[in-house]
Amino acid sequence: MRLKDALAAPRADDPVRARTRDAMTFDRRTVDSTGAFLEGELERLDQTLHMPLVEVSWGRDIDLREDVTIADEASSFTNSTFAAAGGISPTGISWIGKTSDVITGIALDIGKTATALNLWGMEVKYSIPELESAMRLGRPVDQQKYAGMQLKHQMDTDNLVYIGDSNIGSYGLVNSPLVTAGNVAAGAQGGTTWSTKSPDEILNDVNTLLDATWAASGYAVMPRRLLLPPTQYSFIVSQKVSTAGNVSIIEFLRVNSLSNAANGVPLEIQPLKWLTGGGAGGTLGNPNTTNRMVAYSRDINRVRFPMTLMSKTPLEYRSIYHVTTYFCRMGAVEFVYPETVQYADGI
Repeated sequence: MRLKDALAAPRADDPVRARTRDAMTFDRRTVDSTGAFLEGELERLDQTLHMPLVEVSWGRDIDLREDVTIADEASSFTNSTFAAAGGISPTGISWIGKTSDVITGIALDIGKTATALNLWGMEVKYSIPELESAMRLGRPVDQQKYAGMQLKHQMDTDNLVYIGDSNIGSYGLVNSPLVTAGNVAAGAQGGTTWSTKSPDEILNDVNTLLDATWAASGYAVMPRRLLLPPTQYSFIVSQKVSTAGNVSIIEFLRVNSLSNAANGVPLEIQPLKWLTGGGAGGTLGNPNTTNRMVAYSRDINRVRFPMTLMSKTPLEYRSIYHVTTYFCRMGAVEFVYPETVQYADGI
């Protein structure tokens, strides 16, 4: 037989072998003959529940008012104002004499501030076929839907705490009209943004805000916390005070702030995404617009957020569905003393 005949294509009645001449290569028939199904059986699936990338920080920056209940429809607090005349001088000290028959007293005015407690609720529902399929796959759909409901609750709380909700006319910690908002001064290069300022100019911006807040409270309360947009926070963390030094600007601010001098503890500085573009005339989330910083003290007697614990209805069997509803009441940020909080825009 000639060589070209030996290399010719096999006839129809030739046996088909599931193998190759080259031990290092495999054709489709050889792979199929191993008995392994490539889809699923040779795949290692990570069963970890990977939630969406979401960051909430309200629990770090504010205290909850926990005396409210699910039966309450509003939360309120009072502010008392006193008035007292002096003795010899109406504006002086209350002196009296041995024979005084007219003695001044205290006048009291009590004002009440009330905010609505709105109901928040979300239904978690899954069908029996969904549960059966989830059991077969080893991925509990009921737990994942519960985790999703908890995430939505945390995101909504974060939104209410920081910026409120325009649909119900509420405001938050960083945009309340009760709080005074000013602007930082321009630096030596003519700009107000921190990326164009020296460490000393940034320190001056911070201390100016702290001093203004301190003065607004009658020099009774010095702020202990400073909230910054993430971009400005990253800048002061990464930049050193000088090329010869090894101290970052953020440490320089903590140690040399008015807060450290007055309170005896370094100023607490935290990043907050809701301040990006959060200044007057800015666009929330846009770092190229007006950015804001906030000075305040975390104290339940000065600023707090009323919210009840989460409750749920008994599990209901409705047709082929299992249904339960989770609910709570949420209010609006209460500024008991709004003068202890101030904003500064333009950083």
